[in-house]
Amino acid sequence: MSTPQVVRYADADELGRSAAVRLLATLIDLQGNDRVAQVCLTGGRIAHAVYATLGSLVEGSGLDPSRLELWWGDERFLPTDDPERNAGPTLALLAGHFPLDPARTHPMPSADGVIDADASAATYGKELGDTRFDLCLLGMGPDGHVASIFPNHPSSEPTTQSVIGVSDAPKPPPERISLTISTINQSREVWFLVSGTEKSNALARALAGDTSLPAGRVAGRDRTLWLVDRSAASELPYFDCPS
Repeated sequence: MSTPQVVRYADADELGRSAAVRLLATLIDLQGNDRVAQVCLTGGRIAHAVYATLGSLVEGSGLDPSRLELWWGDERFLPTDDPERNAGPTLALLAGHFPLDPARTHPMPSADGVIDADASAATYGKELGDTRFDLCLLGMGPDGHVASIFPNHPSSEPTTQSVIGVSDAPKPPPERISLTISTINQSREVWFLVSGTEKSNALARALAGDTSLPAGRVAGRDRTLWLVDRSAASELPYFDCPS
C-alpha cells in the first residue's frame, strides 16, 4: 500500500479547479499508447465541481473521451431518474461537454425493477469482473465513511465480494450499493476529495492510520492522494504541499 500524500488548497473552489486540472493531465497520461483508462467516479459537491471544470477543459486537450471506461464507487439504490443518485448528475455534467461511449460507461443498477440491492450488487460485481482501476476517486464523510462503507456498520465487515448491497445505512437513503474496500484498494491510484471543517477530525484520524474508520483502511497500490481544503486540513499537524 502506498504512503498517503496530502495536498492542501485554500478553499473548496480552488480544490475543485485544481483537482480537475490534475485529473485531466492524469487521464491523458493514462491513455498513452492507446490505452483505455479505467476510472472509478464518486459523487458529491466537490466531485461535481471537478467534473464540470474537467468538461470545460477537454476540448483541444488531447484527452480521448472514447478511451475512458467509467465506473462508480457506490450508488444510492433509487430509481434511475432520481436526482439523488450519483450517476445521473455526473453523466449530465460530463456528457454536456463531450461524448461518452455507452459501452464503456457503467452506472450501478437502479431500483426501477424488482431486484433488491444485494442482487443488484452481485450483478455489478459480474460486470466489473477482474477490472482494476487506474484511478479511483473518493469522497469522505464526517464519520470517515468512504463509498457506502460506514464505520461500526455491517458494510465494514470483511467479505470476499467485490460489490455489496448496503441496508440500513446511517446516512439516507438506507439502501445502497458499494464497492468493498478490498476492491478499492486494488486501484493503482486513489484520490480523496475532502472539503469542510466537519471532516477535519476524520481526516486527521484516517491519515494517522485509524483503521476503525473505513477511510483509514483505504490506499492505492501505487499512490494515495488526499486533495483537501484548508478547513478539512485544520487538524493536521503537518502538510505536504508539493508545488
